[in-house]
Amino acid sequence: MATVTELRYYPVKGCAGVGAAQAELTRAGLAHDRAFMVVDEQGVFRSQRRDPLLAAVRPAVEDDGRRLTLTAPGAEPVTVAIDTDGPRREVRLFGAPFLGIDQGDDAADWFSGVLGAHSRLVRVPPEHDRVTDGLIPGTSGYADSCAVHLLSRSSLDRFNELSGVAALSVDRFRPNVVVDGWAEPHTEDRARRIAVGDAELGYAKLAIRCSVTLVDQSSGAKAGPEPLRTLARYRRAAAGGVAFGSKFAVLRPGTLRVGDELAVGAWGASEL
Repeated sequence: MATVTELRYYPVKGCAGVGAAQAELTRAGLAHDRAFMVVDEQGVFRSQRRDPLLAAVRPAVEDDGRRLTLTAPGAEPVTVAIDTDGPRREVRLFGAPFLGIDQGDDAADWFSGVLGAHSRLVRVPPEHDRVTDGLIPGTSGYADSCAVHLLSRSSLDRFNELSGVAALSVDRFRPNVVVDGWAEPHTEDRARRIAVGDAELGYAKLAIRCSVTLVDQSSGAKAGPEPLRTLARYRRAAAGGVAFGSKFAVLRPGTLRVGDELAVGAWGASEL
Protein backbone atom coordinates (compact mmCIF):
# COMPACT_ATOMS: atom_id res chain seq x y z
CA MET A 1 0.00 0.00 0.00
CA ALA A 2 1.32 3.43 -0.95
CA THR A 3 1.45 6.09 1.76
CA VAL A 4 2.14 9.80 2.03
CA THR A 5 5.68 10.36 3.32
CA GLU A 6 5.98 14.13 2.84
CA LEU A 7 3.64 17.11 2.57
CA ARG A 8 4.98 20.47 1.46
CA TYR A 9 3.39 23.78 0.53
CA TYR A 10 5.02 26.86 -0.96
CA PRO A 11 3.43 30.06 0.42
CA VAL A 12 5.30 32.38 -1.96
CA LYS A 13 5.60 31.20 -5.54
CA GLY A 14 9.23 30.34 -6.30
CA CYS A 15 10.35 30.50 -2.67
CA ALA A 16 11.21 27.67 -0.29
CA GLY A 17 8.60 25.18 0.79
CA VAL A 18 7.23 24.43 4.24
CA GLY A 19 7.03 20.83 5.39
CA ALA A 20 4.00 19.70 7.36
CA ALA A 21 2.87 16.55 9.12
CA GLN A 22 -0.74 17.55 8.43
CA ALA A 23 -2.29 20.03 6.01
CA GLU A 24 -5.71 21.09 4.87
CA LEU A 25 -6.36 20.39 1.22
CA THR A 26 -8.54 23.07 -0.38
CA ARG A 27 -9.89 23.24 -3.93
CA ALA A 28 -6.80 25.28 -4.78
CA GLY A 29 -4.35 22.83 -3.18
CA LEU A 30 -2.68 22.62 0.22
CA ALA A 31 -3.65 25.59 2.38
CA HIS A 32 -1.46 28.65 1.64
CA ASP A 33 0.20 26.98 -1.35
CA ARG A 34 1.27 29.64 -3.87
CA ALA A 35 -1.03 32.16 -2.21
CA PHE A 36 1.62 34.87 -2.72
CA MET A 37 3.68 35.87 -5.73
CA VAL A 38 6.59 38.24 -6.32
CA VAL A 39 6.17 40.49 -9.37
CA ASP A 40 8.33 43.01 -11.19
CA GLU A 41 7.50 46.64 -11.91
CA GLN A 42 5.20 45.60 -14.76
CA GLY A 43 3.35 43.10 -12.58
CA VAL A 44 4.95 40.09 -14.30
CA PHE A 45 5.65 37.18 -11.96
CA ARG A 46 9.16 36.39 -10.85
CA SER A 47 10.30 32.78 -10.76
CA GLN A 48 13.48 30.81 -10.21
CA ARG A 49 13.87 30.63 -13.99
CA ARG A 50 15.37 34.13 -13.95
CA ASP A 51 15.58 34.82 -10.19
CA PRO A 52 17.06 31.65 -8.68
CA LEU A 53 17.70 33.43 -5.36
CA LEU A 54 13.98 33.10 -4.65
CA ALA A 55 14.76 29.52 -3.60
CA ALA A 56 16.72 30.80 -0.59
CA VAL A 57 13.77 32.83 0.71
CA ARG A 58 11.96 31.01 3.51
CA PRO A 59 8.39 32.18 4.11
CA ALA A 60 6.26 31.28 7.12
CA VAL A 61 2.53 31.94 7.41
CA GLU A 62 1.70 32.64 11.06
CA ASP A 63 -1.20 33.55 13.34
CA ASP A 64 -3.76 31.54 11.37
CA GLY A 65 -2.94 33.30 8.13
CA ARG A 66 -2.70 36.84 9.51
CA ARG A 67 1.06 37.36 9.25
CA LEU A 68 3.85 36.39 6.84
CA THR A 69 7.48 36.23 7.95
CA LEU A 70 10.26 36.21 5.35
CA THR A 71 13.87 35.19 5.96
CA ALA A 72 16.88 34.84 3.64
CA PRO A 73 20.67 34.60 4.06
CA GLY A 74 22.24 38.03 4.53
CA ALA A 75 18.92 39.82 5.02
CA GLU A 76 17.14 40.92 8.17
CA PRO A 77 13.86 39.02 8.60
CA VAL A 78 10.67 40.93 7.96
CA THR A 79 7.13 40.23 9.17
CA VAL A 80 4.13 41.77 7.45
CA ALA A 81 0.43 41.73 8.20
CA ILE A 82 -1.33 39.83 5.43
CA ASP A 83 -3.77 42.01 3.53
CA THR A 84 -6.74 40.08 2.15
CA ASP A 85 -9.06 42.94 1.18
CA GLY A 86 -6.91 45.79 -0.12
CA PRO A 87 -7.01 47.28 -3.62
CA ARG A 88 -6.51 44.84 -6.48
CA ARG A 89 -3.85 45.28 -9.14
CA GLU A 90 -3.34 43.40 -12.38
CA VAL A 91 -0.56 40.82 -12.45
CA ARG A 92 0.54 38.44 -15.18
CA LEU A 93 1.40 34.76 -14.92
CA PHE A 94 2.70 33.15 -18.12
CA GLY A 95 1.09 36.00 -20.03
CA ALA A 96 -2.36 35.47 -18.49
CA PRO A 97 -3.92 38.35 -16.52
CA PHE A 98 -4.92 37.85 -12.90
CA LEU A 99 -5.50 40.09 -9.91
CA GLY A 100 -3.39 40.41 -6.79
CA ILE A 101 -3.56 42.31 -3.50
CA ASP A 102 -0.35 44.25 -2.91
CA GLN A 103 1.20 43.43 0.48
CA GLY A 104 2.82 46.79 1.11
CA ASP A 105 6.13 48.60 0.97
CA ASP A 106 7.93 46.61 3.68
CA ALA A 107 7.55 43.36 1.76
CA ALA A 108 8.34 45.10 -1.53
CA ASP A 109 11.51 46.72 -0.19
CA TRP A 110 12.63 43.43 1.36
CA PHE A 111 12.25 41.42 -1.85
CA SER A 112 13.80 44.22 -3.91
CA GLY A 113 16.86 44.11 -1.67
CA VAL A 114 17.19 40.33 -1.67
CA LEU A 115 16.75 39.99 -5.44
CA GLY A 116 18.53 43.20 -6.42
CA ALA A 117 15.62 44.28 -8.59
CA HIS A 118 12.39 46.22 -8.09
CA SER A 119 9.76 43.80 -6.76
CA ARG A 120 6.34 43.77 -5.15
CA LEU A 121 4.59 40.99 -3.24
CA VAL A 122 0.94 40.23 -4.03
CA ARG A 123 -1.60 37.83 -2.59
CA VAL A 124 -4.38 35.89 -4.32
CA PRO A 125 -7.67 37.73 -3.70
CA PRO A 126 -10.59 35.80 -2.16
CA GLU A 127 -12.57 36.01 -5.42
CA HIS A 128 -9.75 34.39 -7.45
CA ASP A 129 -11.55 31.98 -9.81
CA ARG A 130 -8.79 30.56 -11.99
CA VAL A 131 -9.59 27.42 -13.98
CA THR A 132 -6.64 25.11 -14.64
CA ASP A 133 -6.25 22.78 -17.60
CA GLY A 134 -5.72 19.05 -17.93
CA LEU A 135 -7.71 15.84 -18.21
CA ILE A 136 -9.62 16.85 -15.07
CA PRO A 137 -9.73 20.65 -14.70
CA GLY A 138 -9.56 22.34 -11.34
CA THR A 139 -8.28 25.54 -9.78
CA SER A 140 -5.17 26.82 -8.02
CA GLY A 141 -3.64 29.98 -6.63
CA TYR A 142 -0.49 31.23 -8.36
CA ALA A 143 0.89 27.74 -9.08
CA ASP A 144 2.23 27.19 -12.58
CA SER A 145 -0.85 25.12 -13.33
CA CYS A 146 -2.71 22.54 -11.22
CA ALA A 147 -3.42 22.41 -7.51
CA VAL A 148 -1.34 19.41 -6.45
CA HIS A 149 1.99 18.09 -7.69
CA LEU A 150 2.48 14.46 -6.63
CA LEU A 151 5.73 12.52 -6.98
CA SER A 152 6.57 8.96 -5.94
CA ARG A 153 9.75 7.95 -4.21
CA SER A 154 10.20 5.09 -6.69
CA SER A 155 10.28 7.62 -9.55
CA LEU A 156 13.00 9.60 -7.79
CA ASP A 157 14.98 6.43 -7.01
CA ARG A 158 14.81 5.42 -10.67
CA PHE A 159 16.05 8.83 -11.78
CA ASN A 160 18.97 8.70 -9.35
CA GLU A 161 19.90 5.22 -10.57
CA LEU A 162 20.04 6.42 -14.17
CA SER A 163 21.77 9.76 -13.65
CA GLY A 164 25.09 8.27 -12.57
CA VAL A 165 25.92 11.36 -10.51
CA ALA A 166 25.28 12.46 -6.94
CA ALA A 167 21.68 11.71 -5.99
CA LEU A 168 19.27 14.63 -6.11
CA SER A 169 16.90 15.17 -3.21
CA VAL A 170 13.17 15.36 -3.75
CA ASP A 171 13.08 19.10 -3.05
CA ARG A 172 14.72 19.77 -6.43
CA PHE A 173 11.33 18.89 -7.98
CA ARG A 174 9.19 20.91 -5.52
CA PRO A 175 6.33 18.41 -5.03
CA ASN A 176 3.37 18.95 -2.72
CA VAL A 177 2.87 15.27 -1.93
CA VAL A 178 5.57 12.59 -1.87
CA VAL A 179 4.39 8.98 -1.95
CA ASP A 180 6.25 5.78 -1.07
CA GLY A 181 5.14 2.20 -1.58
CA TRP A 182 4.58 2.05 -5.33
CA ALA A 183 7.17 -0.42 -6.55
CA GLU A 184 6.86 0.65 -10.18
CA PRO A 185 8.40 4.05 -11.01
CA HIS A 186 6.01 6.65 -12.44
CA THR A 187 2.89 4.92 -11.16
CA GLU A 188 1.55 8.43 -10.49
CA ASP A 189 1.34 8.90 -14.28
CA ARG A 190 -1.38 6.23 -14.49
CA ALA A 191 -3.43 6.99 -11.37
CA ARG A 192 -6.61 8.79 -12.42
CA ARG A 193 -8.50 9.07 -9.12
CA ILE A 194 -6.83 8.86 -5.73
CA ALA A 195 -8.53 8.80 -2.34
CA VAL A 196 -6.18 9.93 0.42
CA GLY A 197 -7.20 10.88 3.94
CA ASP A 198 -10.75 12.16 3.53
CA ALA A 199 -9.89 13.92 0.27
CA GLU A 200 -9.86 12.86 -3.38
CA LEU A 201 -7.57 13.85 -6.24
CA GLY A 202 -8.22 13.66 -9.98
CA TYR A 203 -5.43 13.34 -12.54
CA ALA A 204 -4.89 16.41 -14.70
CA LYS A 205 -1.61 15.95 -16.59
CA LEU A 206 2.06 15.09 -16.45
CA ALA A 207 4.38 17.54 -14.73
CA ILE A 208 6.57 18.98 -17.49
CA ARG A 209 9.88 20.06 -16.01
CA CYS A 210 11.65 23.36 -16.64
CA SER A 211 14.90 25.08 -15.69
CA VAL A 212 13.74 25.54 -12.08
CA THR A 213 14.89 21.94 -11.50
CA LEU A 214 18.46 23.12 -12.20
CA VAL A 215 18.45 25.33 -9.08
CA ASP A 216 19.85 24.07 -5.78
CA GLN A 217 16.89 24.68 -3.49
CA SER A 218 18.99 25.29 -0.38
CA SER A 219 21.33 27.93 -1.81
CA GLY A 220 19.42 29.48 -4.70
CA ALA A 221 22.33 28.79 -7.06
CA LYS A 222 22.01 27.12 -10.45
CA ALA A 223 23.51 23.64 -10.30
CA GLY A 224 22.69 22.08 -13.72
CA PRO A 225 22.69 20.20 -16.03
CA GLU A 226 20.84 17.65 -13.91
CA PRO A 227 18.08 16.59 -13.78
CA LEU A 228 17.10 17.75 -17.26
CA ARG A 229 20.00 15.98 -19.00
CA THR A 230 19.05 12.57 -17.64
CA LEU A 231 15.30 13.12 -17.99
CA ALA A 232 15.81 13.96 -21.66
CA ARG A 233 17.14 10.43 -22.18
CA TYR A 234 14.10 8.56 -20.90
CA ARG A 235 11.19 10.88 -20.01
CA ARG A 236 10.44 12.86 -23.17
CA ALA A 237 6.75 13.69 -23.37
CA ALA A 238 4.87 13.24 -26.64
CA ALA A 239 3.61 16.82 -26.45
CA GLY A 240 7.11 18.20 -25.82
CA GLY A 241 9.44 18.65 -22.88
CA VAL A 242 10.39 16.13 -20.24
CA ALA A 243 7.99 14.82 -17.60
CA PHE A 244 8.55 13.87 -13.98
CA GLY A 245 5.71 13.52 -11.50
CA SER A 246 2.05 14.30 -12.16
CA LYS A 247 -0.39 17.14 -11.51
CA PHE A 248 -3.79 16.62 -9.90
CA ALA A 249 -6.98 18.61 -9.39
CA VAL A 250 -8.79 18.48 -6.05
CA LEU A 251 -12.09 16.63 -6.42
CA ARG A 252 -12.90 16.61 -2.72
CA PRO A 253 -11.14 18.81 -0.13
CA GLY A 254 -10.11 17.35 3.20
CA THR A 255 -7.21 16.83 5.58
CA LEU A 256 -3.99 15.12 4.51
CA ARG A 257 -1.52 13.61 6.94
CA VAL A 258 1.88 12.00 6.61
CA GLY A 259 1.19 8.28 6.86
CA ASP A 260 -2.16 8.42 5.04
CA GLU A 261 -2.71 5.52 2.67
CA LEU A 262 -3.57 6.14 -0.98
CA ALA A 263 -6.37 4.17 -2.66
CA VAL A 264 -6.40 4.44 -6.45
CA GLY A 265 -9.99 4.22 -7.67
CA ALA A 266 -9.28 4.45 -11.41
CA TRP A 267 -6.27 3.84 -13.61
CA GLY A 268 -5.36 4.96 -17.14
CA ALA A 269 -2.50 4.76 -19.60
CA SER A 270 0.54 6.98 -19.21
CA GLU A 271 0.51 10.04 -21.46
CA LEU A 272 4.29 9.84 -21.93
